[in-house]
Amino acid sequence: MASRTLSEATWNATVIQGDVAEAVAELKQEPGESILKYGTGELDRTLLAHGLLDELHFWVFPVLAGSGQRLIDGIETTHLKLVETTRFGSGIVVLTYTPS
Repeated sequence: MASRTLSEATWNATVIQGDVAEAVAELKQEPGESILKYGTGELDRTLLAHGLLDELHFWVFPVLAGSGQRLIDGIETTHLKLVETTRFGSGIVVLTYTPS
């Protein structure tokens, strides 16, 4: 877990303090399972800028909102390659991309 305010985690996590890009790069070199991150925000910008995201999963819901924030604000143009599409009966579509 990356945090600017927490100094310790009270559940099954380790707080990443300092250079989060360096810490995630080190984690990616270790053997084990995939690293999964939910949501969007400043951490996504950091991970994209340092080439640390292998896949991005965008969930598209059949709802139109009259206002809101950009998905990942403040990033440079990043081209993505669509590698998988999953459709659900509810109308939700999950688009899986890799940075190209």
